[in-house]
Amino acid sequence: MEIKKSPKADLENRKTTNLLIGAILTLSVLFIGFEWSERDKQVTTDTGLAEIVFEEEIIPITEQEQPKQAPPPPEAPKVEEVLEIVENDADVEESTIQASDDTQQAVEVKYTPVEVEEEEVDEEQIFQIVEEQAQYPGGMAECMKFLSKNIKYPTISQENGVQGRVIVQFVVNRDGSIVDAKVMRGVDPYLDKEALRVVGLMPKWSPGKQRGKAVRSQFILPVMFRLQ
Repeated sequence: MEIKKSPKADLENRKTTNLLIGAILTLSVLFIGFEWSERDKQVTTDTGLAEIVFEEEIIPITEQEQPKQAPPPPEAPKVEEVLEIVENDADVEESTIQASDDTQQAVEVKYTPVEVEEEEVDEEQIFQIVEEQAQYPGGMAECMKFLSKNIKYPTISQENGVQGRVIVQFVVNRDGSIVDAKVMRGVDPYLDKEALRVVGLMPKWSPGKQRGKAVRSQFILPVMFRLQ
């Protein structure tokens, strides 16, 4: 037997229509939700209390007058001290200075001249270094001329070809005479002997001086022997 349905009771025909209606309702709800925001809400915070206004009290600034200071007194003129230098033989008055301590005792100041003793120069002392050195008359150039003119080259030294420099040391007395000549560094016995002989022939020198006084001084002289 075949079953028959009424067209009004058939739900399959209305399925599509119901889906469309449901979709429309859903979209409407979503649209309304998006349009509703917090900015549309208005919150009133009025508590009914009037705003309190604090007025600042303005206090006038007052300046206290500073007392005027008196100008400083003028400086007293400086008195320059004048020192008087007196000779050792002059009479100097003794002065008394009043003490400023608790004892109140006077202090006597006396001037005592200082005597400077001059050091005596020993006439027999031989100085190695003096303020003014002893000098040959006319200088060292004249001294070399004297040596070359008076030296006699020993024959035996010439034959042996001996030459060199002999260093002679001697003392110039206070009167300029030459004494105590000796060879400090020799070359040959014959040349050394000839150097001492020529030094002994030299005229008087100008003596060395110490503090302006003539003294005995030591001098070192090189004597050169050279073959032509």
